[in-house]
Amino acid sequence: MVLKDENIYVELTHDHLDTMTAINRVKSPKAGAVVLFAGTTRDTFDGKPVKQLEYTSYTILALAQLKRIANEMKKKHDLTAITLVHRLGVVPVGEESILIAVSAPHRQAAWRGGEEALEECKKRTEIWKLEEFEGEEGGVWRANRDGQAGVRIA
Repeated sequence: MVLKDENIYVELTHDHLDTMTAINRVKSPKAGAVVLFAGTTRDTFDGKPVKQLEYTSYTILALAQLKRIANEMKKKHDLTAITLVHRLGVVPVGEESILIAVSAPHRQAAWRGGEEALEECKKRTEIWKLEEFEGEEGGVWRANRDGQAGVRIA
């Protein structure tokens, strides 16, 4: 699902994420800086080998929240454009689960806007992940805002 506004693009998808598409969405002759963050599934967590992550969301609320965050960051940091894309479903090791691309007239605004957008997405968006580890049954459900805390399931 996609929500768009002027120079704002937010999406939840089960498809692979394309970094160049995200960058191209925010490029502009008005922008002197483009910053891309790609959150990637790493192979270990707390010293345990990760099998995969699986993301789920309350889609309608999550999209609305992503759009609110994008609007806030665009205004606060004077961004030229912003794209927030989060993958749902299974995300294997080495693949991206989130892309945040921003552009701004100057690099400081782009850096700060991109970083704050990521932190706000993690704190406020209705997206949860199931961490599955090699050699273990079940997994651990976490909200992004939970950080190290989580609920083990069997």
